[in-house]
Amino acid sequence: MAQRKRPAPSALSDGVALTTLPSGLRIASEHMPDVRSVSVGYWVDAGSRDERDEVAGASHFLEHLLFKGTTRRTAQQIAAQIDEVGGDLNAFTSKEYTCFYARCLDRDMRLAVDVLGDMITSALIRPADVDGERNVVLEEIRMHYDTPDDLVHSVFSEAWFGAHPLGREVLGDLDTITNMRRDQVNGYFRRKYAPENIVVAAAGNVRHDDFVEAVLDTLDGWTGPAKPSRPNRKAPGVDPAELLLLRKRPTEQAHLVLGGTGLARGDERRFAAGVLNQALGGGMASRLFQEVREKRGLAYSVYSYHGMHNDTGNFAVYAGTAPQTAMEVLDVVLEELDKVCADGLSDEELTRAKGHMAGAVVLGLEDSGSRMNRLGKSLLTGTPLLSLDETLAAVEAVTSAQVLEVGRTLLGGQKALAVVGPFGAAERKAFARRLQAA
Repeated sequence: MAQRKRPAPSALSDGVALTTLPSGLRIASEHMPDVRSVSVGYWVDAGSRDERDEVAGASHFLEHLLFKGTTRRTAQQIAAQIDEVGGDLNAFTSKEYTCFYARCLDRDMRLAVDVLGDMITSALIRPADVDGERNVVLEEIRMHYDTPDDLVHSVFSEAWFGAHPLGREVLGDLDTITNMRRDQVNGYFRRKYAPENIVVAAAGNVRHDDFVEAVLDTLDGWTGPAKPSRPNRKAPGVDPAELLLLRKRPTEQAHLVLGGTGLARGDERRFAAGVLNQALGGGMASRLFQEVREKRGLAYSVYSYHGMHNDTGNFAVYAGTAPQTAMEVLDVVLEELDKVCADGLSDEELTRAKGHMAGAVVLGLEDSGSRMNRLGKSLLTGTPLLSLDETLAAVEAVTSAQVLEVGRTLLGGQKALAVVGPFGAAERKAFARRLQAA
């Protein structure tokens, strides 16, 4: 059979090619000749920040529903066809995108493309499926509420972003999921799942022409909705909505997240922020791990992280400790943040952090799934797709002065604190005093 006429691919970097169809659908692949696997992902430009308040959680609910059956496959067939070739099939939802993905042997690439494409274009979303899966999602939300070291991060997002959609939990809440109707979630699906909102990415032992042909076999003729809905995202404010949010729970540990502003995903300072994050709370040699856990024995888990979105971000520190030592842990964390703002990192810390980041980048890109994630996310979010050498060079180029500058930006401004634990009004006042003095 003669190949279809299609736009010529463009080379993004060594081994990476992109074909953009007239419909706006982007098809990208990275060739990894030394592996026998292929990872395929359908990336959709729709996440929880794109939802109206009354349908909060629709993106994640929809992620579940696309596995429940299509015009060509039952739910059991969707699972069995990938399972019987030894592959993995799954999905995840974030605040800005949803990804459906599969990993399989290279010989089964076309099957993975077809199963995922069938779900994306032809999901039935029947009323019975909505009602049945509703209970599954509600149980997932309840599990989240009952996991305090997970819940506290959602509480921090609420404290920092407030009523802005970025402040909501991706899962939605019990009320919105309970009340969400089939026509609402189906309407969301029909508006958002359009060719121009989707990147189909693959990495592994796959040739770009073969991959494009497989996608066309599945999606050729699919035009999506007549009036697709593109993300129209409003940036949040720069200050926290609440300085302190406390959720009282009868837990054996207190869980704290302290944080402030962060960088947007494409900010050129993101490499300096990555080095800062690694040195402050990114590993066993980090300042927080050494000060809080090793020297004082106050916590088992303590770390920092930098969450980046399209137009904003947040930098935060987490610690889990006994309720009676929560104030002390907060004092130590605040002291370490002040030290970084005042003096930055030592030469030894800078060298160690950059070395760790470089190693993590290389090791993290040795499997097809990681490469596919990097490729799909980059194209969907508009983040520059750097080669491995370019990424390593950017990390190595970070200077002490850059880390000091970004540290003062991320750590020196207004902060918010989220607490989950067995605390009342008196402890709340003590937390508030420390936060206001920070």
